[in-house]
This record gives sequence, structure tokens and C-alpha cells, in this order.
Amino acid sequence: MTIKTMLARTLAAALCLSTLPAFAQETGDPGPAFVQSALAGKKVVLIPLALGFDLAQGWNHYIGSEVRGFGGVWETRDPNWDTAAGAQAITDLISSADKPAAILVHTPDLTSYSKLFKRAQDAGIFVIQVDNRSNFASDAFVGSNWETLGELEAKAAVAACGEGSSKKIGLIQGDQVNSSSLDQYAGIAKVLKDHPDFEIVGAPDSNWDVTTARNVATTLLQQHPEVCSVIDFWDNTAAGTAAAIRDAGLTGKVKLVTTGGGEELDCKALEDGTFHAVVMTDVKGQSRDISALLKFLLQSGLKPGQAKSWIYTLETATTKADLKPGTCWSLKDVQAAEAALAK
Repeated sequence: MTIKTMLARTLAAALCLSTLPAFAQETGDPGPAFVQSALAGKKVVLIPLALGFDLAQGWNHYIGSEVRGFGGVWETRDPNWDTAAGAQAITDLISSADKPAAILVHTPDLTSYSKLFKRAQDAGIFVIQVDNRSNFASDAFVGSNWETLGELEAKAAVAACGEGSSKKIGLIQGDQVNSSSLDQYAGIAKVLKDHPDFEIVGAPDSNWDVTTARNVATTLLQQHPEVCSVIDFWDNTAAGTAAAIRDAGLTGKVKLVTTGGGEELDCKALEDGTFHAVVMTDVKGQSRDISALLKFLLQSGLKPGQAKSWIYTLETATTKADLKPGTCWSLKDVQAAEAALAK
């Protein structure tokens, strides 16, 4: 066979392939068509405590991108820290003609939304609780095991104090109604049982307000200047606690441990020594878990209320020594990406 003949036959074969019917090129994989029929057009609504802080903006971007990516409709409702407004948003969605397939809710406390979650499920809406649990076990919870998170904070605080220290620890709690605060305290207390020589000398509430955190931390440090470590229950309020430590002239002597969403401000605070350790709740990882769960539930054939899941985020206490490129995510990048989508 000559080269000319071979080229002619190859060209003929290529022409034949190009004229085959489309079905002859299909893979036989039923997945894409099944996913398309199950997910396309399904509405998913995020109801955070407020949209104006890093966790909520991270969820909005990362989960929203996934929902839009599978052909769904992504919406948010912003209660702006108002529990009544959040309840009204859920009520409106339950009674709307265009009901969502799923709602993702950052609950403010253990009880306020519990009855509404049952009503939503009865209306055919999946309910996924994010970050804070309530007393109602809905279709899923995705977020921190706050007791475990508290244990990680306590171990970091004990290690930061060391054997030769005063072994006195201060806590700046959130409040006495939010599971993330109550369970965090339980985890800290659990670890300190194994370290009976360590003592909690004060545990005021910040009510999740940075100014209040600064004020109560100032009082705590005035009463107990020998404290070797303070655990603040949220990186946002820990900024106020850090200011109190600085004002008291105790920078470097009092180690500040906290928890946060892993936004780049956390990494900067670790880098400059403002925070000694941060238990990061991994917004990207949580968003990926929630997105996968949504895809499963909407394809599963399950009805809301038929199954329950708890998906806890794998977390570690991060210190300056652990920092490397990519440890934290950037809120500025997220906001820029959302602004580009809005154009």
C-alpha cells in the first residue's frame, strides 16, 4: 500500500465518522441526563444570620457557584442579625408559590426556627442547618462539632501557657443560647478536667459584639492580670479581646486563642502574633460538603424528613508555624468574583 493510498483511506474513514448520527458518539453514561433532570431549575436559598460577614459571604460564593453550575437557581435572604426577620424569610419561602427545593439556614439559637424547619419539610423543602445546630434534627447539619472545636481550643491554650505559667485561663463566650457557644464551652471544660491545675478565672459573654468583647476582656484582665491565655469564641470578637490585651500591656504574655472561618485576616493575625492559635472552620470545605449533600438529596428520591445526617468539618488548631500559601481564603477575591457575576 502506498502512502498516497493510506492517506486516502484515512481521509475516507474520517469523513465516515463525521457523518455518523449523534447517538453513535454518546458514551452510554446515564449520569449527565439523570443529573440534569434532577437538579436543573431547582431553587436553593441561603438564610445566614447576616450576609455582611466572612462566613456568610464565603458560603454565598462557593455554594452559589456550585448551584448555578448544576443549573439551579441560587438566592439569599439577609435577616441582618434579626431573628424575627430570619423567621419571616423562612415563613415566606414556605408559603410561596415558587417554593425552594432546599433552604440552608444559619440558626441563631437552639429553638427559634425549630417549628419552622418542620413546616418547611412538610411543604416539601429540604432543610440543611449550617454552622449552628438547633434542637430540631432536620435533613442535615453541616458544620463544626463545636464540642470538639472547644477541645482543640483548650488544648492550644494549655500548650500556650505551659507548665511554668500561672495556669489561669480566661474565656470570652458568645452567649448562653447559641449552640456554638454552649458546645464550645463544654469542650473546653472537658479538656480542663484532664488538667486540674488549670483554672478558668472568668467567662463573660460578648453577645457576639466586638465592643462588648473588648470591654469584658478589659475587666477580666484588670481582675486577673496573671492570666496566661484567653479563649475568645469568635475571631470577629477576638479583635476586641486583642485590643484589650494590647491596652493592658500584656501583648506576648497573654496568648489569644479563637475560632474563625479561615479568611486571610485570621492568617494575618497569626502572622503578626495577635492570635496565638485559630481553629479554622474551613469555609471552602464546608461549602463543598454542603454542595455535595445538595446534589445527593435532590437526586436521591428521598422526601424531606425521611433521613438525617450530620457532616462535621475536619478542623485543627492552626498556629503561625502551620501557615503556608493557601491556608486562608480571601474575602476580597470572593467579593470581586461576585461583583463580576453581577455585571
